[in-house]
Amino acid sequence: MIKNITSTQNPLIKQLVLLKDKSRERKRREQFLIEGKRELSLAIKSGYKIRSLLFYPDLFSESEAKAMARYGIEIIEISKDVFQKLAHRETTEGVIALVESKSHQLEDLQLHAKNPLILVAEAPEKPGNIGALLRTADAANIDAVIITNPKSDLYNPNIIRSSVGCVFTTEIAMSSTEEAIQFLKKYSFNIFAAILQESEPYHKQDYTLPTAIVVGTEATGLTQEWRDASTKKINIPMQGIIDSMNVSVAAGILIFEAKRQRDFK
Repeated sequence: MIKNITSTQNPLIKQLVLLKDKSRERKRREQFLIEGKRELSLAIKSGYKIRSLLFYPDLFSESEAKAMARYGIEIIEISKDVFQKLAHRETTEGVIALVESKSHQLEDLQLHAKNPLILVAEAPEKPGNIGALLRTADAANIDAVIITNPKSDLYNPNIIRSSVGCVFTTEIAMSSTEEAIQFLKKYSFNIFAAILQESEPYHKQDYTLPTAIVVGTEATGLTQEWRDASTKKINIPMQGIIDSMNVSVAAGILIFEAKRQRDFK
């Protein structure tokens, strides 16, 4: 049976609007919204539990919606008004899903490679930067991303959008800086902290052993904790006037140098 909701005042729709807009509500209910076919497909492939699928039939066909029923998903047809109330962006392809969050505790992080390569991002603030970091991590197929001292919840709609669904394809853990350092040292990672001062060029380092590449915010960089804990402090030599670049661009340069040394395995 396909349900039908036409009113934006429907109690379920009001709850979903809160999930879209309020981080506190997403954390309390341990649920969030996904928009778009690609993002939904990636979430399903990554083992996320989809509770309900809401579709606007002018953009997402009933046959497509019914096909999702095989996953045990509740299917709800919605009106244009309801769709526009729930959609975070204009090009959502007419489909929105209610999804259960996953745990992202550091102790739950699964590392299967013998010489894992992970990215650590300390206190990233802008959802767009977080999304771009996750896209880079997916592109390089690294083993995990650790976000320390997070300033935004992982299921913020802007992070999901800017990551183009890579939030679902990447092993992600969230922790304090202290917890991350303890974790990395416990498993004998070489810690390469991206820092301008008293650092060495990134391309002169060996990244073939278990490696953590650590980046900070563009405004303040890494905290003293990472400077003290690092195996090596590294920099990307600048040839222009400014002495910094976007954090996701910097992370991409460092990660792909590590991948090059590993022959892109």
